[in-house]
Amino acid sequence: MATTVPDGCHSGLISRYHRLCDKAEAWGIVLETLAAAGVVTSVAFMLALPLLVCKVQDSNRRKMLPTQFLFLLGVLGIFGLTFAFIIRLDGSTGPTRFFLFGILFSICFSCLLAHALNLTQLVRGRKPLSLLVILGLAVGFSLVQDVIAIEYIVLTMNRTNVNVFSELSAPRRNEDFVLLLIYVLFLMALTFLMSSFTFCGSFTGWKRHGAHIYLTMLLSIAIWVAWITLLMLPDFDRRWDDTILSSALAANGWVFLLAYVSPEFWLLTKQRNPMDYPVEDSFCKPQLMKKSYGVENRAYSQEEITQGFEETGDTLYAPYSTHFQLQVRDFFFSLFVKGISPSGTLILWKQAILPF
Repeated sequence: MATTVPDGCHSGLISRYHRLCDKAEAWGIVLETLAAAGVVTSVAFMLALPLLVCKVQDSNRRKMLPTQFLFLLGVLGIFGLTFAFIIRLDGSTGPTRFFLFGILFSICFSCLLAHALNLTQLVRGRKPLSLLVILGLAVGFSLVQDVIAIEYIVLTMNRTNVNVFSELSAPRRNEDFVLLLIYVLFLMALTFLMSSFTFCGSFTGWKRHGAHIYLTMLLSIAIWVAWITLLMLPDFDRRWDDTILSSALAANGWVFLLAYVSPEFWLLTKQRNPMDYPVEDSFCKPQLMKKSYGVENRAYSQEEITQGFEETGDTLYAPYSTHFQLQVRDFFFSLFVKGISPSGTLILWKQAILPF
């Protein structure tokens, strides 16, 4: 039986792609346009990011560039995945939807979580995380969802066949889809919590970055609560499931670009503000003079000794000269000139060497 070609589509186009051009279902064309614009914008940001590396003056902002590039890759994938939900569900689009939806969002939320963790250090004046640690946290958090998705796809497709996703009933398919995203929901909650901690600190310059993450997560949570609620309603028309999911993808992708990527790019080339960091070399600050118990200057010590001898009437000590030489000179003078007796010689010798 020949399939009627909808208005706006080419006669040779496969029926699974009719939503991309069917004027009767304009939502497909609108979402396709939004997703295409999001793809172009994400690619533009990705190309601009390497060009801005040399202009970033703050080293802690420069550390975030690899993680933000990974974030843009996730956003690009989200806009690309929107087309898989506009195209009708079948044996090829089903595994793509179930596998990539959670993975792409886990990449984005993991990058935001790693950024928020670094900001909690900076806003309190503590040592920030290194570039590799931030990137490693983002990749590590996202790998958990990869394992979950791979395990689910492999077990499901081995148990039945590749058409299981389209053959399942809509309520059962939606339940599996939401259950597969439990870890992503956990990442969302954790990222939102960590972003709220960035407002608690003395260095307010970093709180603006935290506000970007906080707003992004707040809007993302609102979008996810909306589409999950609609998807799980028992009396909702199931023909709109693809519309809901594709709309959630496009909306969340633009939230990422407008609430996080754009303001972060605007702050990248800002001059480093010394007020955003704790004062370094604080030991160089002027401090109150207090008595030193260490090694003292010998010149001052000799002057004090000189003054002490002058007060006691000792004329054998001369400042800035060797006391031993004067004592020995006096000893030999008494011995050979005055003719002191042996017992007197012993007494003079003791007087000469006892001070040392």
